[in-house]
Amino acid sequence: MTLPEQTVAVPAPSAAERQWVRPRVRHWVIAAAIVAGLLIPLVGKSFVIFQLTQVMIYGLAILGLNLLTGYNGQFSLGHSAFYGIGAYAAAILMHNYEVGYIWTLPAAGMVCFVVGFLFGLPALRLQNLYLALATFALAIAVPQILKYHGLESWTGGVQGLVVDQPDPPGFLPIGTDRWLYYLTLAVVLVMFGAASNLIRSRSGRAIMAIRDNPIAAAAMGINNSLYKTLTFGLSAFYTGVAGALSALVIGFVAPDSFGFLLSVSFLVGLVIGGVGSIPGCLFGGLFVLYVPNIANSISTGLAGAIYGVILLIVIFVMPDGAAGLVRLAASRIRRTRRRAAEP
Repeated sequence: MTLPEQTVAVPAPSAAERQWVRPRVRHWVIAAAIVAGLLIPLVGKSFVIFQLTQVMIYGLAILGLNLLTGYNGQFSLGHSAFYGIGAYAAAILMHNYEVGYIWTLPAAGMVCFVVGFLFGLPALRLQNLYLALATFALAIAVPQILKYHGLESWTGGVQGLVVDQPDPPGFLPIGTDRWLYYLTLAVVLVMFGAASNLIRSRSGRAIMAIRDNPIAAAAMGINNSLYKTLTFGLSAFYTGVAGALSALVIGFVAPDSFGFLLSVSFLVGLVIGGVGSIPGCLFGGLFVLYVPNIANSISTGLAGAIYGVILLIVIFVMPDGAAGLVRLAASRIRRTRRRAAEP
């Protein structure tokens, strides 16, 4: 005689358990990405390593723009200027004053922080399109200033400056390309982690409160002017460090490399990666580097048109950027698992 089978209902995970599982999964994903980043240079070719280094540098520059636009709500079309100032600051310190390349990174960032902070002071009176127009003027002016003959002894004028690429430490059996990759990876990890901690801090909540409702933020005691100028300076700091890394990796700086189209590329990378998403900045860097090359490989004469078509398709498929697509997929997976767990 057999006994009837009993079904046991499995209780669904509580809200507290779900809140604990999600960060744990995120931490595992981050750890896996870091391990993959450490292993790629061991199997990749030099040109691929160089491209991935550029992706991380673009991602860092886009993160700087994201802090300003995505989290603080200030629109900028002039971040190519900070990128160029950071690159030239590093190049001048190395070329003219023989400063160690490691020290040029924070130095370039601080120079850009001061420039961004000072530019942010008059920009406090500007909003929306007027602020965009002011930053556009900055992006147009900086390359011309770098070409000015009175500054040729520092900037090299239209010829630019050659930067000696640093050799790897003697105890590491790797080449220059791999060393610059690992150096960039270390800087990116530190600065992305710092940005993530900032956004979750009290200051980060104040920055986002100004974006959401500046009047309500002021009513709660937040100093809007101070936070907006500091955010402008911090955004310039991140982009300036990215520019300094670019000078080390490419080994050359010239004024025409930091034109307005570079600012547009940063803005495109921000939108494609996801406005207000820190990990999405790296996806934006991938798009900025690889998609123009793909379009050019398809047709040199129609590269611009092909790039535009690809951009329209990506925006149609991912209206909230890559970060929004990941959030949507994760939400659907959780919903499917929740339904499967129901008795």
